[in-house]
Amino acid sequence: MTETISYATNFDLTEEQTQIRNTIRDFAKNVVAPKAQHIDEANEFNVEAFKGLAELGFLGITIPESYGGSGFDTLSYAIAVEELSRVCGSTGLGYAAHVSLGLTPIYLFGTEEQKRKYVPQLCKGVDDNGNLTLGCFGLTEPGAGSDASGTKTRAERKADHWLVNGRKAWITNPHYAKTCIFTARTNDKPAKGKGITAFIGELKTPGFKVEQKEDKLGCRGSDTAQLSFEDMKLPLDAVAGGMEQVDVGFEKFMKTLAGGRISIGAMALGLAQGAFDKASEYARQRKQFNAPIGTFQGVSFKIADMAMEIAAARHLIYHAARLRDAGRDFTMEGSMAKLYASEVAMKTCTNAIQVLGGVGYTREYEVERMLRDSKLCEIGEGTSEVQRLIISRKILGDLRNA
Repeated sequence: MTETISYATNFDLTEEQTQIRNTIRDFAKNVVAPKAQHIDEANEFNVEAFKGLAELGFLGITIPESYGGSGFDTLSYAIAVEELSRVCGSTGLGYAAHVSLGLTPIYLFGTEEQKRKYVPQLCKGVDDNGNLTLGCFGLTEPGAGSDASGTKTRAERKADHWLVNGRKAWITNPHYAKTCIFTARTNDKPAKGKGITAFIGELKTPGFKVEQKEDKLGCRGSDTAQLSFEDMKLPLDAVAGGMEQVDVGFEKFMKTLAGGRISIGAMALGLAQGAFDKASEYARQRKQFNAPIGTFQGVSFKIADMAMEIAAARHLIYHAARLRDAGRDFTMEGSMAKLYASEVAMKTCTNAIQVLGGVGYTREYEVERMLRDSKLCEIGEGTSEVQRLIISRKILGDLRNA
Protein backbone atom coordinates (compact mmCIF):
# COMPACT_ATOMS: atom_id res chain seq x y z
CA MET A 1 0.00 0.00 0.00
CA THR A 2 1.57 3.30 -1.08
CA GLU A 3 2.26 5.86 1.67
CA THR A 4 0.88 9.26 0.73
CA ILE A 5 1.26 12.91 1.60
CA SER A 6 -1.80 12.84 3.87
CA TYR A 7 0.23 10.85 6.36
CA ALA A 8 3.23 13.19 6.21
CA THR A 9 1.58 15.64 8.62
CA ASN A 10 2.36 14.91 12.25
CA PHE A 11 -0.95 14.64 14.08
CA ASP A 12 0.85 14.55 17.44
CA LEU A 13 0.23 10.87 18.00
CA THR A 14 1.78 9.33 21.07
CA GLU A 15 4.18 6.43 20.73
CA GLU A 16 1.37 4.10 21.81
CA GLN A 17 -1.08 5.51 19.27
CA THR A 18 1.53 5.23 16.52
CA GLN A 19 2.16 1.61 17.45
CA ILE A 20 -1.58 0.87 17.36
CA ARG A 21 -1.84 2.54 13.95
CA ASN A 22 1.04 0.52 12.56
CA THR A 23 -0.32 -2.74 14.00
CA ILE A 24 -3.83 -2.28 12.61
CA ARG A 25 -2.47 -1.00 9.30
CA ASP A 26 -0.42 -4.17 8.84
CA PHE A 27 -3.40 -6.30 9.84
CA ALA A 28 -5.66 -4.46 7.39
CA LYS A 29 -3.16 -4.82 4.57
CA ASN A 30 -2.34 -8.49 5.13
CA VAL A 31 -5.61 -9.95 6.46
CA VAL A 32 -8.51 -7.68 5.54
CA ALA A 33 -7.57 -6.26 2.13
CA PRO A 34 -7.10 -9.61 0.32
CA LYS A 35 -10.73 -10.57 1.01
CA ALA A 36 -12.36 -7.13 0.71
CA GLN A 37 -13.47 -7.51 -2.88
CA HIS A 38 -14.71 -11.05 -2.35
CA ILE A 39 -16.88 -10.30 0.67
CA ASP A 40 -18.46 -7.39 -1.20
CA GLU A 41 -19.30 -9.51 -4.23
CA ALA A 42 -20.46 -12.47 -2.13
CA ASN A 43 -22.38 -10.37 0.43
CA GLU A 44 -20.35 -12.29 3.02
CA PHE A 45 -19.20 -11.40 6.55
CA ASN A 46 -15.44 -11.65 7.14
CA VAL A 47 -15.48 -13.94 10.17
CA GLU A 48 -11.73 -14.58 10.08
CA ALA A 49 -10.92 -10.87 10.17
CA PHE A 50 -12.97 -10.42 13.33
CA LYS A 51 -11.36 -13.43 14.94
CA GLY A 52 -8.02 -11.86 14.10
CA LEU A 53 -9.12 -8.57 15.69
CA ALA A 54 -10.12 -10.55 18.76
CA GLU A 55 -6.68 -12.14 18.99
CA LEU A 56 -5.05 -8.71 18.78
CA GLY A 57 -7.25 -7.39 21.59
CA PHE A 58 -8.90 -4.79 19.38
CA LEU A 59 -12.50 -5.84 20.06
CA GLY A 60 -12.30 -4.26 23.51
CA ILE A 61 -9.88 -1.51 22.55
CA THR A 62 -11.37 1.31 24.69
CA ILE A 63 -12.53 -0.80 27.65
CA PRO A 64 -10.36 -0.83 30.80
CA GLU A 65 -8.23 -3.90 31.41
CA SER A 66 -10.17 -4.59 34.61
CA TYR A 67 -13.18 -5.47 32.43
CA GLY A 68 -11.23 -7.49 29.88
CA GLY A 69 -10.39 -4.69 27.46
CA SER A 70 -7.15 -3.16 26.23
CA GLY A 71 -7.56 0.23 27.91
CA PHE A 72 -6.69 2.48 24.95
CA ASP A 73 -8.25 5.86 24.19
CA THR A 74 -10.89 7.05 21.73
CA LEU A 75 -8.30 8.37 19.29
CA SER A 76 -6.61 4.96 19.12
CA TYR A 77 -10.00 3.42 18.39
CA ALA A 78 -10.77 5.99 15.68
CA ILE A 79 -7.43 5.24 14.05
CA ALA A 80 -8.28 1.52 14.07
CA VAL A 81 -11.62 2.19 12.34
CA GLU A 82 -9.87 4.45 9.83
CA GLU A 83 -7.21 1.89 8.92
CA LEU A 84 -9.69 -0.98 8.53
CA SER A 85 -12.01 1.17 6.40
CA ARG A 86 -9.11 2.28 4.24
CA VAL A 87 -9.13 -1.21 2.71
CA CYS A 88 -12.66 -2.45 3.53
CA GLY A 89 -15.63 -0.33 4.55
CA SER A 90 -17.63 -3.41 5.50
CA THR A 91 -15.07 -4.54 8.07
CA GLY A 92 -14.66 -1.01 9.40
CA LEU A 93 -18.42 -0.68 9.84
CA GLY A 94 -18.84 -4.02 11.61
CA TYR A 95 -15.94 -3.24 13.91
CA ALA A 96 -17.26 0.22 14.75
CA ALA A 97 -20.75 -1.11 15.44
CA HIS A 98 -19.39 -3.70 17.85
CA VAL A 99 -17.12 -1.39 19.83
CA SER A 100 -19.05 1.87 19.79
CA LEU A 101 -22.65 0.66 19.78
CA GLY A 102 -22.79 -2.93 21.01
CA LEU A 103 -20.15 -2.85 23.74
CA THR A 104 -19.51 0.68 24.97
CA PRO A 105 -23.04 1.54 26.19
CA ILE A 106 -23.14 -1.62 28.32
CA TYR A 107 -19.86 -0.57 29.90
CA LEU A 108 -20.94 3.06 30.35
CA PHE A 109 -24.54 2.56 31.44
CA GLY A 110 -24.83 -0.99 32.76
CA THR A 111 -24.93 -1.98 36.40
CA GLU A 112 -21.77 -3.48 37.84
CA GLU A 113 -23.37 -6.91 37.58
CA GLN A 114 -24.30 -6.33 33.91
CA LYS A 115 -20.80 -5.12 33.11
CA ARG A 116 -19.17 -8.11 34.74
CA LYS A 117 -21.56 -10.47 32.98
CA TYR A 118 -21.28 -9.14 29.44
CA VAL A 119 -18.34 -6.80 28.89
CA PRO A 120 -15.40 -9.24 29.27
CA GLN A 121 -16.97 -11.69 26.82
CA LEU A 122 -17.70 -8.96 24.30
CA CYS A 123 -14.11 -7.75 24.62
CA LYS A 124 -12.88 -11.28 24.07
CA GLY A 125 -15.14 -11.58 21.04
CA VAL A 126 -14.97 -15.36 20.72
CA ASP A 127 -16.50 -18.07 22.91
CA ASP A 128 -14.91 -21.37 23.94
CA ASN A 129 -16.22 -23.02 20.76
CA GLY A 130 -14.60 -20.42 18.50
CA ASN A 131 -17.85 -18.64 17.66
CA LEU A 132 -17.92 -14.86 17.43
CA THR A 133 -19.65 -13.09 20.31
CA LEU A 134 -20.07 -9.52 19.09
CA GLY A 135 -22.43 -6.85 20.33
CA CYS A 136 -25.22 -5.06 18.47
CA PHE A 137 -27.42 -2.04 19.09
CA GLY A 138 -31.14 -1.64 18.42
CA LEU A 139 -32.56 1.85 18.07
CA THR A 140 -33.86 2.37 14.52
CA GLU A 141 -37.22 0.88 13.59
CA PRO A 142 -39.12 0.62 10.30
CA GLY A 143 -41.14 3.67 11.36
CA ALA A 144 -38.54 5.43 13.50
CA GLY A 145 -35.39 6.50 11.68
CA SER A 146 -34.30 10.13 12.08
CA ASP A 147 -37.16 10.42 14.58
CA ALA A 148 -35.59 7.90 16.91
CA SER A 149 -37.92 8.92 19.74
CA GLY A 150 -40.80 7.46 17.73
CA THR A 151 -40.03 3.99 19.12
CA LYS A 152 -42.93 1.56 18.79
CA THR A 153 -41.27 -1.53 20.27
CA ARG A 154 -43.05 -2.14 23.55
CA ALA A 155 -41.83 -3.66 26.81
CA GLU A 156 -44.65 -4.42 29.23
CA ARG A 157 -43.79 -5.07 32.85
CA LYS A 158 -45.26 -8.23 34.32
CA ALA A 159 -44.91 -9.66 37.82
CA ASP A 160 -41.42 -11.11 37.34
CA HIS A 161 -40.42 -10.23 33.78
CA TRP A 162 -40.70 -7.85 30.84
CA LEU A 163 -42.72 -8.90 27.80
CA VAL A 164 -41.23 -7.36 24.65
CA ASN A 165 -42.87 -7.03 21.23
CA GLY A 166 -41.75 -5.01 18.24
CA ARG A 167 -39.15 -4.71 15.52
CA LYS A 168 -35.79 -3.04 14.94
CA ALA A 169 -34.29 -2.21 11.54
CA TRP A 170 -30.81 -1.76 10.06
CA ILE A 171 -29.06 -3.61 12.86
CA THR A 172 -25.36 -4.32 12.32
CA ASN A 173 -23.75 -7.64 13.38
CA PRO A 174 -26.90 -9.44 14.65
CA HIS A 175 -26.12 -12.85 13.14
CA TYR A 176 -22.78 -12.87 14.97
CA ALA A 177 -23.84 -11.14 18.19
CA LYS A 178 -24.19 -12.43 21.71
CA THR A 179 -26.02 -9.42 23.08
CA CYS A 180 -28.14 -6.53 21.90
CA ILE A 181 -28.73 -3.33 23.82
CA PHE A 182 -32.00 -1.88 22.52
CA THR A 183 -34.78 0.59 23.28
CA ALA A 184 -38.42 -0.12 24.01
CA ARG A 185 -41.31 2.04 25.11
CA THR A 186 -42.31 1.38 28.72
CA ASN A 187 -44.71 4.26 29.37
CA ASP A 188 -47.53 5.45 27.11
CA LYS A 189 -48.02 8.76 28.92
CA PRO A 190 -44.55 9.83 29.99
CA ALA A 191 -43.13 13.19 30.91
CA LYS A 192 -41.40 14.98 28.04
CA GLY A 193 -38.30 13.10 26.91
CA LYS A 194 -39.16 10.05 29.01
CA GLY A 195 -40.97 6.76 28.51
CA ILE A 196 -38.26 4.83 26.64
CA THR A 197 -36.06 2.28 28.40
CA ALA A 198 -32.77 0.66 27.39
CA PHE A 199 -32.60 -3.13 27.75
CA ILE A 200 -29.81 -5.66 27.41
CA GLY A 201 -30.93 -8.92 25.83
CA GLU A 202 -29.16 -12.06 24.69
CA LEU A 203 -29.92 -13.11 21.15
CA LYS A 204 -30.50 -16.71 22.19
CA THR A 205 -33.56 -15.60 24.20
CA PRO A 206 -36.80 -17.25 22.98
CA GLY A 207 -38.88 -14.78 20.98
CA PHE A 208 -35.79 -12.86 19.83
CA LYS A 209 -35.39 -13.40 16.09
CA VAL A 210 -32.80 -12.16 13.61
CA GLU A 211 -34.31 -11.76 10.15
CA GLN A 212 -32.66 -12.38 6.76
CA LYS A 213 -29.54 -10.38 5.93
CA GLU A 214 -30.23 -7.22 3.92
CA ASP A 215 -28.99 -6.96 0.32
CA LYS A 216 -27.43 -3.49 0.28
CA LEU A 217 -25.86 -1.06 -2.18
CA GLY A 218 -22.60 -0.85 -0.24
CA CYS A 219 -20.91 -2.27 2.86
CA ARG A 220 -22.20 -5.55 1.55
CA GLY A 221 -19.77 -7.54 3.68
CA SER A 222 -21.21 -6.11 6.88
CA ASP A 223 -24.02 -8.06 8.53
CA THR A 224 -27.25 -6.04 8.48
CA ALA A 225 -30.71 -7.35 9.34
CA GLN A 226 -33.95 -6.58 11.13
CA LEU A 227 -34.69 -7.88 14.62
CA SER A 228 -38.13 -8.98 15.76
CA PHE A 229 -39.40 -9.42 19.30
CA GLU A 230 -42.37 -11.74 19.64
CA ASP A 231 -43.51 -12.11 23.26
CA MET A 232 -39.87 -12.14 24.30
CA LYS A 233 -39.46 -12.46 28.06
CA LEU A 234 -36.62 -10.63 29.75
CA PRO A 235 -35.89 -10.63 33.47
CA LEU A 236 -36.65 -7.43 35.34
CA ASP A 237 -32.94 -6.80 35.81
CA ALA A 238 -32.40 -6.63 32.03
CA VAL A 239 -32.91 -2.84 32.22
CA ALA A 240 -29.57 -1.22 31.41
CA GLY A 241 -28.45 0.46 34.62
CA GLY A 242 -31.09 -1.16 36.82
CA MET A 243 -34.77 -0.59 37.55
CA GLU A 244 -34.24 3.05 38.53
CA GLN A 245 -33.39 3.66 34.85
CA VAL A 246 -36.84 2.64 33.58
CA ASP A 247 -38.30 5.32 31.26
CA VAL A 248 -35.01 7.24 30.98
CA GLY A 249 -33.06 5.16 28.47
CA PHE A 250 -33.41 7.41 25.44
CA GLU A 251 -30.77 9.86 26.66
CA LYS A 252 -28.28 7.00 26.97
CA PHE A 253 -28.79 6.10 23.34
CA MET A 254 -28.35 9.70 22.22
CA LYS A 255 -25.04 9.84 24.09
CA THR A 256 -24.05 6.57 22.44
CA LEU A 257 -24.84 7.96 18.99
CA ALA A 258 -22.80 11.09 19.70
CA GLY A 259 -19.76 8.89 20.26
CA GLY A 260 -20.68 6.72 17.30
CA ARG A 261 -20.42 9.71 14.99
CA ILE A 262 -16.69 9.77 15.60
CA SER A 263 -16.68 6.14 14.43
CA ILE A 264 -18.55 6.85 11.21
CA GLY A 265 -16.38 9.88 10.57
CA ALA A 266 -13.31 7.67 10.95
CA MET A 267 -14.83 5.11 8.60
CA ALA A 268 -15.47 7.82 6.00
CA LEU A 269 -11.93 9.10 6.46
CA GLY A 270 -10.52 5.64 5.83
CA LEU A 271 -12.59 5.20 2.69
CA ALA A 272 -11.49 8.60 1.39
CA GLN A 273 -7.86 7.76 2.12
CA GLY A 274 -8.18 4.42 0.34
CA ALA A 275 -9.65 6.04 -2.77
CA PHE A 276 -7.01 8.76 -2.67
CA ASP A 277 -4.26 6.12 -2.50
CA LYS A 278 -5.63 4.45 -5.62
CA ALA A 279 -6.03 7.70 -7.54
CA SER A 280 -2.57 9.00 -6.63
CA GLU A 281 -0.85 5.79 -7.64
CA TYR A 282 -2.76 5.70 -10.92
CA ALA A 283 -1.93 9.34 -11.65
CA ARG A 284 1.76 8.54 -11.33
CA GLN A 285 1.69 5.44 -13.51
CA ARG A 286 -0.93 6.02 -16.20
CA LYS A 287 0.43 7.79 -19.29
CA GLN A 288 -1.45 9.72 -21.95
CA PHE A 289 0.05 12.05 -24.55
CA ASN A 290 3.46 10.63 -23.60
CA ALA A 291 3.29 11.85 -20.00
CA PRO A 292 1.89 10.64 -16.65
CA ILE A 293 -1.64 11.94 -16.27
CA GLY A 294 -0.61 13.48 -12.95
CA THR A 295 1.26 16.14 -14.91
CA PHE A 296 -2.02 17.54 -16.22
CA GLN A 297 -3.78 20.14 -14.09
CA GLY A 298 -7.16 18.48 -14.60
CA VAL A 299 -5.83 15.53 -12.63
CA SER A 300 -3.22 17.11 -10.37
CA PHE A 301 -5.65 19.70 -9.01
CA LYS A 302 -8.09 16.91 -8.11
CA ILE A 303 -5.28 15.14 -6.24
CA ALA A 304 -4.43 18.38 -4.41
CA ASP A 305 -8.05 18.95 -3.38
CA MET A 306 -8.39 15.36 -2.17
CA ALA A 307 -5.26 15.63 -0.02
CA MET A 308 -6.37 18.95 1.49
CA GLU A 309 -9.90 17.79 2.31
CA ILE A 310 -8.75 14.46 3.74
CA ALA A 311 -6.27 16.26 6.00
CA ALA A 312 -9.02 18.62 7.18
CA ALA A 313 -11.35 15.68 7.89
CA ARG A 314 -8.62 13.93 9.84
CA HIS A 315 -8.06 17.02 11.99
CA LEU A 316 -11.79 17.25 12.77
CA ILE A 317 -12.09 13.58 13.70
CA TYR A 318 -8.94 13.45 15.81
CA HIS A 319 -10.00 16.66 17.57
CA ALA A 320 -13.44 15.24 18.44
CA ALA A 321 -11.81 12.05 19.72
CA ARG A 322 -9.40 14.02 21.89
CA LEU A 323 -12.24 16.09 23.32
CA ARG A 324 -14.01 12.90 24.32
CA ASP A 325 -10.84 11.50 25.87
CA ALA A 326 -10.48 14.73 27.86
CA GLY A 327 -14.00 14.34 29.24
CA ARG A 328 -15.24 17.45 27.46
CA ASP A 329 -18.42 17.95 25.45
CA PHE A 330 -17.82 16.82 21.88
CA THR A 331 -21.39 16.73 20.56
CA MET A 332 -21.01 19.47 17.98
CA GLU A 333 -17.47 18.53 17.04
CA GLY A 334 -18.47 14.90 16.56
CA SER A 335 -21.31 15.93 14.27
CA MET A 336 -19.01 18.25 12.33
CA ALA A 337 -16.42 15.49 11.94
CA LYS A 338 -18.96 12.92 10.81
CA LEU A 339 -20.73 15.31 8.43
CA TYR A 340 -17.59 16.70 6.81
CA ALA A 341 -15.75 13.38 6.54
CA SER A 342 -18.73 11.60 4.99
CA GLU A 343 -19.10 14.27 2.33
CA VAL A 344 -15.36 14.29 1.71
CA ALA A 345 -15.49 10.52 1.26
CA MET A 346 -18.22 10.76 -1.38
CA LYS A 347 -16.42 13.55 -3.22
CA THR A 348 -13.03 11.85 -3.03
CA CYS A 349 -14.34 8.52 -4.28
CA THR A 350 -16.20 10.22 -7.13
CA ASN A 351 -13.08 12.13 -8.16
CA ALA A 352 -10.92 9.04 -7.80
CA ILE A 353 -13.16 7.25 -10.29
CA GLN A 354 -12.82 10.24 -12.60
CA VAL A 355 -9.02 10.09 -12.35
CA LEU A 356 -9.04 6.39 -13.17
CA GLY A 357 -11.48 6.89 -16.01
CA GLY A 358 -12.95 3.75 -17.52
CA VAL A 359 -11.14 1.33 -15.20
CA GLY A 360 -12.45 3.31 -12.23
CA TYR A 361 -15.94 2.32 -13.28
CA THR A 362 -14.99 -1.35 -13.05
CA ARG A 363 -14.23 -3.42 -9.98
CA GLU A 364 -10.58 -3.91 -10.87
CA TYR A 365 -9.37 -0.87 -8.89
CA GLU A 366 -11.92 -1.06 -6.05
CA VAL A 367 -12.80 2.64 -5.98
CA GLU A 368 -16.35 1.93 -7.15
CA ARG A 369 -16.76 -0.24 -4.02
CA MET A 370 -15.38 2.56 -1.88
CA LEU A 371 -17.92 4.95 -3.39
CA ARG A 372 -20.78 2.58 -2.64
CA ASP A 373 -19.51 2.03 0.90
CA SER A 374 -19.12 5.77 1.49
CA LYS A 375 -22.81 6.49 0.93
CA LEU A 376 -23.62 4.72 4.18
CA CYS A 377 -21.60 7.37 6.05
CA GLU A 378 -24.05 10.09 4.98
CA ILE A 379 -26.94 8.07 6.44
CA GLY A 380 -25.80 5.97 9.42
CA GLU A 381 -25.54 7.43 12.95
CA GLY A 382 -27.77 10.29 11.82
CA THR A 383 -28.13 11.63 8.31
CA SER A 384 -26.21 14.65 7.03
CA GLU A 385 -29.38 16.68 7.48
CA VAL A 386 -29.62 15.64 11.15
CA GLN A 387 -25.97 16.58 11.69
CA ARG A 388 -26.61 20.07 10.33
CA LEU A 389 -29.57 20.34 12.69
CA ILE A 390 -27.42 19.33 15.67
CA ILE A 391 -24.66 21.78 14.74
CA SER A 392 -27.01 24.70 14.09
CA ARG A 393 -28.87 24.16 17.37
CA LYS A 394 -25.59 24.08 19.26
CA ILE A 395 -24.76 27.45 17.74
CA LEU A 396 -28.18 29.12 17.71
CA GLY A 397 -30.01 27.25 20.41
CA ASP A 398 -33.33 25.49 19.85
CA LEU A 399 -35.29 28.34 18.27
CA ARG A 400 -38.48 26.28 18.36
CA ASN A 401 -38.65 26.99 22.10
CA ALA A 402 -37.47 30.59 21.89
